[in-house]
Amino acid sequence: MGQWIELVAADGFALPAWQEQPAGTPRGAVVLLQEIFGVNSHIRDVAARLAARGYAVVAPATFARVEKGVELGYGDADMQRGKQLKAAVEALPAPGVLPDLQAAIDFAAQDSGARVGIVGFCWGGLLAWRAACALHGLSAAVPYYGGGMTTKAEAASTPRVPVLAHFGRRDHFISEKSVHDFAAAHPEVRVELYDADHGFHCDQRASYDAPAAQLAWTRTLDFLDQHLQAK
Repeated sequence: MGQWIELVAADGFALPAWQEQPAGTPRGAVVLLQEIFGVNSHIRDVAARLAARGYAVVAPATFARVEKGVELGYGDADMQRGKQLKAAVEALPAPGVLPDLQAAIDFAAQDSGARVGIVGFCWGGLLAWRAACALHGLSAAVPYYGGGMTTKAEAASTPRVPVLAHFGRRDHFISEKSVHDFAAAHPEVRVELYDADHGFHCDQRASYDAPAAQLAWTRTLDFLDQHLQAK
């Protein structure tokens, strides 16, 4: 069973994070980044699935600097609230929530004694990309349909670690053309496209696509296994 813990960023800010531990010695550690719906039941389920694979998982509450205790569903009102919270976090002075991500990476490394990867969904996918380009202590990154990461401003960054990026061809937030442009700009990034919509991994959303989700998950686990082998 998972539990809530507290992380402390370099600037002294304390934030909650959900922790899942595997049975036995971790094969690696994963920082898991939420969508715009908080560290909700879906994110906790993903954490449990990663722990079952043998990974130590920590999922920081990346809304905490503007509001703590956020746990939303996937209805229209939840979507609007999540967008408002995301906008508030994105409006924070630089470096925004990057210190919170670094705190999670540092904790995961120290707690597990293993290499650390980062996996994020939607807004969390964008944050995973930023972390791969700007933070230290990572060995791999897996953004799922990272909203905004294919824009010219975000694509101008260069990752420091191997990246596997998942996108949907029918994503109404991220155009297929922008994905192809991103892939052309980053031949070092493994980009996978699926015949699916935004949010295809989440089985609580109407856009859930089981074949795409299963294939992407298999690829994600194989990628993490490849890059997060025990030191």
